[in-house]
Amino acid sequence: MNENKLLIRKRKRRVRTTQSSHWYRKYPNLIKNIELKEKNQLWVSDITYWRIKENFVYISLITDAFSHKIVGWNVAETLEGLETVQALKMALSGFFNEPESHFQLIHHSDRGIQYCQYQYVKLLQDNNIQISMTQTSDPRDNAIAERINGILKEEYLVDSNIETISEAKDKLSKVIDLYNNERPHMSIGNNTPEEIHNSNQKKEKLWKNYYKKNPNFVKQI
Repeated sequence: MNENKLLIRKRKRRVRTTQSSHWYRKYPNLIKNIELKEKNQLWVSDITYWRIKENFVYISLITDAFSHKIVGWNVAETLEGLETVQALKMALSGFFNEPESHFQLIHHSDRGIQYCQYQYVKLLQDNNIQISMTQTSDPRDNAIAERINGILKEEYLVDSNIETISEAKDKLSKVIDLYNNERPHMSIGNNTPEEIHNSNQKKEKLWKNYYKKNPNFVKQI
């Protein structure tokens, strides 16, 4: 597909959303050898930018790694930590309405200041959620979150005629609803994230380990 110019052209990143040179505590990576069995075992988080008219807004996402469902989100005009906390509060509001998990929930993110600041960490700790963070800039350290950023921006948000933050919030709400309820994923058996998240049946081979033991061979899932 690349040779025949059939792939979507990647746009160069122009905005830096991760500022990891700070004095807050950074947590170890807990997910390298994890094997997912059900939802609410691992949440992955990330922040990305979205250009609207002549400005940028910033999208905070929290995704259940098992089902790929976006469980929390927020869009704001700044990268202030308070905005990222809003996405976490949304995810937690849904989490408390679901049956208790057999596993202790892990929250995984990069080492950006938004995820290390006091308010965010305290909210996780108050809810008995383990904290995991990337250790390098390797995209495999937060592969699912990075992938979902790309899907939303390249398939749904590209060329959106949005001018204000109010319009951006309305648009993103509709896009996430489509993503969760309408878009099938090969990695979850061509089901939608909502179908997997709400299913009582155990699904096999939903988790792909991005840390390859042999760099010359990729196991087919």
